[in-house]
Amino acid sequence: MPDIDPQALAHMLPDADSFSSLLDELPIGVAVMKPDGTLLTVNKTYETLTGIDRERAVGLKCLHSLRCDYCVKGCPVMTGWDKTECTNVEANIVNRERSKTFVRLTVTPLMNENGSIHGIVETISGKNQHTMGATAASPFGLGGLVGKSPQIERVFTMVPSIAQTDSSVLITGETGTGKDLLAEEIHNASDRNQGPFIKVNCGALPDTLLESELFGHNKGAFTGADNNKPGRFRMAHGGSLFLTEIGDLPLALQVKLLSFLDDKVIYPLGSTKGFHADVRVIVATHRDLEAMVQEKRFRQDLLYRLNVIRLQLPPLRERGEDIALLQDHFMKMFQARFGKTVDGFSENARNLLKSYSYPGNVRELRNLIEYAVNFCEGSTIRLRHLPGYMLQESSQPVEQQHAPIPDHAPQQAVPAPSPQPEKWKNVQRQMIIDALVKTGGRKQQAAKMLGWGRSTLWRKMKHFGID
Repeated sequence: MPDIDPQALAHMLPDADSFSSLLDELPIGVAVMKPDGTLLTVNKTYETLTGIDRERAVGLKCLHSLRCDYCVKGCPVMTGWDKTECTNVEANIVNRERSKTFVRLTVTPLMNENGSIHGIVETISGKNQHTMGATAASPFGLGGLVGKSPQIERVFTMVPSIAQTDSSVLITGETGTGKDLLAEEIHNASDRNQGPFIKVNCGALPDTLLESELFGHNKGAFTGADNNKPGRFRMAHGGSLFLTEIGDLPLALQVKLLSFLDDKVIYPLGSTKGFHADVRVIVATHRDLEAMVQEKRFRQDLLYRLNVIRLQLPPLRERGEDIALLQDHFMKMFQARFGKTVDGFSENARNLLKSYSYPGNVRELRNLIEYAVNFCEGSTIRLRHLPGYMLQESSQPVEQQHAPIPDHAPQQAVPAPSPQPEKWKNVQRQMIIDALVKTGGRKQQAAKMLGWGRSTLWRKMKHFGID
């Protein structure tokens, strides 16, 4: 092993803040402690996994912060080091929702020049974390996708095997569920990850330009074609082409796409010479393609050709505990990005975020948390920091607002629906009562606490029959 230059390390990490920032970039939980197990520092992923804040963790014994069954089953930190070697075990911890979570735990002693232990490094990662190179960016997720509900974990577990084939993939799900991120993770986990990942939004370009954008054109093919253009299929050679909003692809181009899927040859506009493109095609849509086939707006033979492997991303409202996990994940992300000291949510804010129906799914939740962190002036996100439209009365049940996209792929099992959250009107009514109690019945202060005007509070009190 080469000698370590301590001066070079000290120059790169001159202080504790630099060391802490380095740990925060790691996709696994890390804790540094004294030989007796007293915590000196933990990183953000450790906070996410355990649910304990960094400030509270420092000075505690690892037994009390990690709440792990291995602590009382022979952990060398607790029982003494018979062998000064790294220990790797599978264990379970009690997470922030006070439920048992299985993790991989590593305990490593730090030795001084005399051969005695002067510190310990402990790492934890989710047992279902997919360590596929750069794709593992979250202890409960896959790359940019975060979650641990059964519906989303089922998708995560299918990705490694899907990635090792060149079959076409159809990703379905409502807007904002993360279809683009899933497509990119399939590419990153595949043997094509050194090749390009090219994305085309089929609904973002007019029909007259989309064909040229996809298949390219030769000089002089049409008015304004002053140069040869390779097209996105050719640009994706050796990699993956992701066609999002495939339901918006015109019928004429559906024929050309079907032809490419059959023979892997593209013909640019104005050319009779084909080009063999080694491209894996991944497509996504929020539309019901089966219904579009019945309406003659989508070719049935193309649907059969694309529907080799089908992945359905569930809407956020059906992912239960993932809402709290995602809101904490986004809070920490934007906290670091904006340099804020935000470290949690008030009880009312959490109740509102838990009960909201999220028509925009994960994308909307991400935007809500970004908004809240931007406008939060303290350390706690409160109701007044959330967008006002969240508190407006919903006019129809959640089930009518969001009709799920049917998934007819024979290999897919339909997950059982998750229980619906508490009724929206009850949540709003309780928030008003809580605000009035906390302000001693002073309506002006209660309205300010809720982030409303006084007239809005009066109107809602009358609506809910609050005297």
